[in-house]
Amino acid sequence: MSNILERSFYVLEHLASHPQGLPLSALSSELSLPLSATHRLLAELVRCGYVRQDQKHGTYVLTIKLVSLGLNFLSASGVVDIAQPLLDRLAVESGELVRLAMVDDDALTFVAKAQGAARGLRYDPDMGLSVNLSCSAAGHAWLSTMSDEEALQRVSRQGFGQPADFGPNAPTTVKALLGYLEAARKRGFSLIVEAFAPGMTAMAAPVRNRAGAAIGVVTIAGPMVRLTEERMLSLGGALLKTTDDLALAAGGSPLMRQRA
Repeated sequence: MSNILERSFYVLEHLASHPQGLPLSALSSELSLPLSATHRLLAELVRCGYVRQDQKHGTYVLTIKLVSLGLNFLSASGVVDIAQPLLDRLAVESGELVRLAMVDDDALTFVAKAQGAARGLRYDPDMGLSVNLSCSAAGHAWLSTMSDEEALQRVSRQGFGQPADFGPNAPTTVKALLGYLEAARKRGFSLIVEAFAPGMTAMAAPVRNRAGAAIGVVTIAGPMVRLTEERMLSLGGALLKTTDDLALAAGGSPLMRQRA
């Protein structure tokens, strides 16, 4: 049973990266699953309403049922209601994309955002994605709240993000990563330049509970031609004010209160 459930999640996660849908043969090949087993999994997912088959092209596509589950959970948790005004305020002040990621066991997942860029280049990646810890500002901010040993354990489980897949400055060694984390601890927030994506910069600070552990992370990200290192350093106070305000407001959200 657990194997069937695990395979079902593999199918859902893979389809989430292909909004245009995939044919049965491609899913089977890309997931290294037998064709017959893939067909049975898809039939069950279709029956349960999480996947539909495009009759015209024969491809399998995710429905919005999974999205609806996530949105219902966030709505009931109160996270977005509490965070949104604070994210909006920071987005206006920074003029860039501001996002909140929540800690969920070994992962960070973006759950809310505010776009401050009114014109020109706009950085606006997909929401609901798990964060790569080794080369993202959000990952560095969270890891900086831990000991070096614990931080490296979490990164080793996920693996280092490679420059070819992320940004040219993505750290690929323990020494390089620890340098980022030490700098984040001294500043109170992380800062990266072309480490997560070419031409992009970002900064992030943790939202801490009463015990000092991170329950989330707030990030500011944008194109490096506009969000320069000097500009990010000048926004440090506003970012830290936002995370402090979120920490104080955490009691109003069942999800954040549970982590606090």
